[in-house]
Amino acid sequence: MINENDKIPAGTLSTKGTIGTEQFDPAEKFAKGTHVLFAVPGAFTPTCSEQHLPGYVEHADKFVAKGVNGLYCLATNDAFVMQAWANSLNVNNKVTMLSDGDAGWSEKLGLTMDTGAFGGVRTQRFAMIIRDGVVTNLFVEGPQAFEVSAAEHVLKHL
Repeated sequence: MINENDKIPAGTLSTKGTIGTEQFDPAEKFAKGTHVLFAVPGAFTPTCSEQHLPGYVEHADKFVAKGVNGLYCLATNDAFVMQAWANSLNVNNKVTMLSDGDAGWSEKLGLTMDTGAFGGVRTQRFAMIIRDGVVTNLFVEGPQAFEVSAAEHVLKHL
């Protein structure tokens, strides 16, 4: 599993573009500045939709005030589902929605879980603060937990 003080690994993530999807390398995207990345097991799932993503949307201005250059939500869903989820919750570009459709990058992080028939391999629930390409803070949730990856908790560490 990735640890604090590790560099963000290279990989491919995607977002919904103007036409189709846009791919980028997270190692390059997070190489400069301060970024907060949080991950959810799936779009439209109860805790993710009712608490996790809405908390970051609600507190987006506080993150910016603390010098965060970008907020990113990662899930093992395709970019179109991620955009539909953002639209359903009125994210309004406060959080960039990232797709790790095959969980390949999440596997590089060592932060996946197998949910079996529920949805297969998914991203674990976590959050991290990334400064100039290095994970400075990592908050990984235990099974069925939602505490340390919440927006309010992460804000305390900036």
